[in-house]
Amino acid sequence: MKVLVTGAAGFIGFHVVKRLAERGFEVTGIDNLNTYYDVDLKYARLAECGIDKDKLADNVGVQSDLYPCYQFQKTDLVDMAALTALFDRNGYEVVVNLAAQAGVRYSIEHPATYIQSNVVGFLNVLECCRYHKVKHLVYASSSSVYGMNEKYPFSEDDVADCPVSLYAATKRSDELMAYTYSHLYQLPVTGLRFFTVYGPWGRPDMSPMLFADAILNGRAIKVFNNGDMMRDFTYIDDIVDGVCSVLAVPPGKEEKYPYYRLLNIGNADPVPLMDFIRTMERTLGVEARLEMTPMQEGDVKVTYADVTKLKSLVGYQPHTSLAEGLGIFVAWYKKFYLVRH
Repeated sequence: MKVLVTGAAGFIGFHVVKRLAERGFEVTGIDNLNTYYDVDLKYARLAECGIDKDKLADNVGVQSDLYPCYQFQKTDLVDMAALTALFDRNGYEVVVNLAAQAGVRYSIEHPATYIQSNVVGFLNVLECCRYHKVKHLVYASSSSVYGMNEKYPFSEDDVADCPVSLYAATKRSDELMAYTYSHLYQLPVTGLRFFTVYGPWGRPDMSPMLFADAILNGRAIKVFNNGDMMRDFTYIDDIVDGVCSVLAVPPGKEEKYPYYRLLNIGNADPVPLMDFIRTMERTLGVEARLEMTPMQEGDVKVTYADVTKLKSLVGYQPHTSLAEGLGIFVAWYKKFYLVRH
């Protein structure tokens, strides 16, 4: 199977590429390598997949030194000409769109960036998939589309029309555009609503990295809403299991909405924020200094995934406890940041 993975130097994209390449899929990865966070982390992820950063050039493929079936190309989804040329050369059967401008709070100050990356870029992906008859487009949505929903757990059948951040609004826009393309062109699309993914190689702006850095350096960590929050923390390997299982099961005309599907993908076991912090403290062996703060604009109090549909479709079952997942994350963090830096 020939697969295109966008956002291949990102947190989830890197792990998906690695899993697919290890299984022998013919994979192309693309990423624009923007500087939203430390680009050296993105280069390090690429190196883990055998891609030499010194060989990178815009819109030029680089062959992996580790996986004969993997090639990476620095390309921006907003560059429609480059994206079209890539599709023309390859004939992808499946596309996994994980590229996006991430970060809820950043979207409040930089809205245009989100429209370009998450809306214009995704539209370009839809157009290329349409014209090249892709058999299945799987794309990243987000639990943030549920907004301040107070019915738990969150179900795909819940109304999701009141996003409280522009990031969430762009993800909901992607879902609506995907539906339109499935309806007009019979393009099989599956949207995955991710719930609080964590693990090794994660983003520096996510709570595990922020907390570990602050605790180990004796700084206070900001605890939003005075700690009265719950998150459905989901370990990256469980996420990748779900993503890779879905690829081979495109929605057909028998779906409630033909060729269109939305699925939650999470741990289905939300954890109070303070429990997360205490588990982090035990894992690091250091007590945290806490700075209690109000709820941030664009944030939500609870995320909690109902994964019944994903379990029914592919047998999805997360296996990684928070203590186990944070243990693996902390071991990686110490090796990558404390040893390398």
